Formats: sequence, C-alpha cells, structure tokens
Amino acid sequence: MTKHVALLQGGLSNERSVSLASGKACGVALRNAGYRVTEVDVGFDVAERLREIAPDVVFNALHGPYGEDGTIQGVLEFLRIPYTHSGVLASSLAMNKHQAKIMFRAAGIPVTDHTVVDRAEVARAHVMEPPYVIKPVSDGSSVGVFIVKADQSHPPQEILREDWNAGEEVMVERFIGGRDLTCSVMGDVALGVTEMITDLGFYNFEAKYAKGGSSHIIPAQLEPKIYDKVQNMALKAHAALGCRGVTRTDFRFNDQAGKDGELVCLELNTQPGMTETSLVPEQAQHAGHSFEDLVAWMVEDASCNR
Repeated sequence: MTKHVALLQGGLSNERSVSLASGKACGVALRNAGYRVTEVDVGFDVAERLREIAPDVVFNALHGPYGEDGTIQGVLEFLRIPYTHSGVLASSLAMNKHQAKIMFRAAGIPVTDHTVVDRAEVARAHVMEPPYVIKPVSDGSSVGVFIVKADQSHPPQEILREDWNAGEEVMVERFIGGRDLTCSVMGDVALGVTEMITDLGFYNFEAKYAKGGSSHIIPAQLEPKIYDKVQNMALKAHAALGCRGVTRTDFRFNDQAGKDGELVCLELNTQPGMTETSLVPEQAQHAGHSFEDLVAWMVEDASCNR
C-alpha cells in the first residue's frame, strides 16, 4: 500500500518563503519516489488539518520558529503521527543557539565565545571587543545577522528598527575569520564537507538563496585530517543534541590561525534547506544518494518518540 505523506510547508516564521521552496522540491521528489503526497501550508489549525488528512507520515519541510523549534514536533507527538527530522528536545535545543553552544561545549566541541544580551544594550555600545557577530538567539537562514568590524566605532543601529521580529535577546559572539564549511549527517553517517564561497562578506540570507549569491565546493579542498575533523565534529554535534534523521552543522575554519588552524562549530540545523540545489541534497548526491532516494530515506526513517 502506498504511504500517504503530509508535507508541511510555509508556516509562520521569517523563513516562510524558504520553506515553500523546500516543500515544492520535496513534493516533486516524494511523488517521483512513489508516495501519495498532500501539501499542508501550516497555520494555527495544523492539528485539525492533519486529523482530516489522516496521513501515514508527516514530512516536515518547515523552517524557523514553530517549524524547527520543537513546537510542531510536540503537536505531532500528541497526534501520534510519525514525522521526519529531530524530535521535541533536540529541535528546541538546536534552535536556541545559546543552549546549543552549552551542549556543544560540554561535549568537547569547540565554539566561539559569546554572550546573550538585550538588543537595546547591544545598540548602545560595544558589549564585546570588535570584531564580533550579532545574531538572533533563535532564528535561522542568517536572518538579522550583523558583522561588526574591528574598526567600527559604534554598533549597528539597524538592530533597533521597528520591524525587527527576531526577539528582544540577541547573541553576540567573537568573529572568526576564514572559510565557511558545512557537513550533513544522515542517520549515523557524516556526508561530505562543503565550502561555501561568497562575495557578500559572509554566508548570509542573500548568499544562501539569491541566484549567484554563492558557490558550493564539494568536497571542500582541505587537508584530510581537517576534512575528517569536520565530519567527526558534525557527528558529535548531532549526538550531543540527541538529533535524528538529517541535520546539517555549520563551521568556520581559520586556516591562518596556528599550525592546524582554528575550527569552530557555529550551529546545527535540524531542518536544513531541501531544494535540489540546497547543501544537504548536494552532499547526499556526492555520497551517491539521489534527491528521491534522500526524501524516501527520510520518510522511512520517520517515527514518533524522536
């Protein structure tokens, strides 16, 4: 019997447009893989919609708050519908960058020094010696991220804009120069390491999603011991938060710092982008898994109690 998959997309976060793109691509791939698919543009009535649809499995293509912070995962646990990706606790921990760093540090994974402060305080004066990075504590896709350079006399005042909707607390962390790297985990296997290259200063929202905003190099051109270290750290980060299914962990590597350089873990994504040109499908393809194979694996891996 063909499995009926409810594909959750859209949603209520700043990353709605990204989720719709992921959902569109995953819908095509799931149908090509032989599943019956019903798309659900998620709102506050999602529980009622899912009761009406009565799917065998939920494929979660949501991004951002409500979709990858444990909220929808709790609804699905209550409804007892098997779902993809990580469960309530792992999703909540990963979404909160401050809490995730605490867990990473406890697991021996190197992270940047940081502090969590009110955004009004951040705008008033430097709370850390520049250069540093300001980012929302709980948001994704590099939304609301500012890099404060070493010669910048005052913090960015844009953080006080009236349309800011990424929370009143922000994280300020030490800036690490160098290369942007990422590595996905599929179950208990680390996939390839990708380097993201952009002319936009860092791998921000535009670099991720605008046409020509960045280029991806897989496998990243690294010394074998550094390549292996990134993969091992991705596995450790996945395990430290108790993640399931597919995750993607982002790193910064300064190859000019000391003999072996400085490699730090920035964050882990429990709901990474899922278009055919996104990083996870690219890494899966590099490992020999087609996009259809990848989404099918995720459906078959789905469960409750994640």
